[in-house]
Amino acid sequence: MRVLIVDDEYLARALLREFLGAHPDVEIVGECANGFEAVKAIGELDPEVVFLDIQMPKLDGFEVVELAGSKPHYIFATAYDQFALRAFEVHAIDYLLKPFSRERLGQALEHARSRQTPPAQLQAAVAEAAQRHGYLERVLIKDGTRVHVVPALSIDYIEAQDDYVQVTSAGKAWLKNQRMSELEAQLDPQVFIRIHRSYIVNVGSIARIEPTSKDNYCAVLKDGVKLPISRSGYQKVRELMR
Repeated sequence: MRVLIVDDEYLARALLREFLGAHPDVEIVGECANGFEAVKAIGELDPEVVFLDIQMPKLDGFEVVELAGSKPHYIFATAYDQFALRAFEVHAIDYLLKPFSRERLGQALEHARSRQTPPAQLQAAVAEAAQRHGYLERVLIKDGTRVHVVPALSIDYIEAQDDYVQVTSAGKAWLKNQRMSELEAQLDPQVFIRIHRSYIVNVGSIARIEPTSKDNYCAVLKDGVKLPISRSGYQKVRELMR
């Protein structure tokens, strides 16, 4: 079993390395101290299992999964249990709450070998539903080997393009491999409005609403960009901009 260890704390990596040393079928192929290193290592080293801390500088564990993809199996390790539900939402094999014992690590490895999420852990995760994560504070966009981190509030508008979305901020645009409806659900509805089936706009970026014809309108942004508004979108804009 090819394993990658990702944790920003050296002692945490050392302890995990020690615990894993007792399992002869485990090969540690690398260690990473932050999320950017992890994304690169997952692509280059092709591990089967990634032990992944959640709270790390630069990129957190969930952002690593978003960028690196679901090919490896993830076992999250964290000192905070409020992340449990979200861990299973991104298809974690298991969830280790620090500090964990050798025996608990052994159970997680068994789950990885069988590729099954333990039902008891899943039930515990569902119990954390009241503590679900909030709206996105930043949007991650992978561009080849580069990663763009775009603060959500800096986004002016988002345009649907088939299975992609184009995210525009301060005159710059990036393509992100994500469906419009999925991204819309992750954004704060008090800030971002779906004004058209193809457009989401930041209310703070709107300079004015102009009629284009009878019963038809467009949103004119502060940089002069004009976006079409559907009838349902017009009602949303009116309500939020009152």
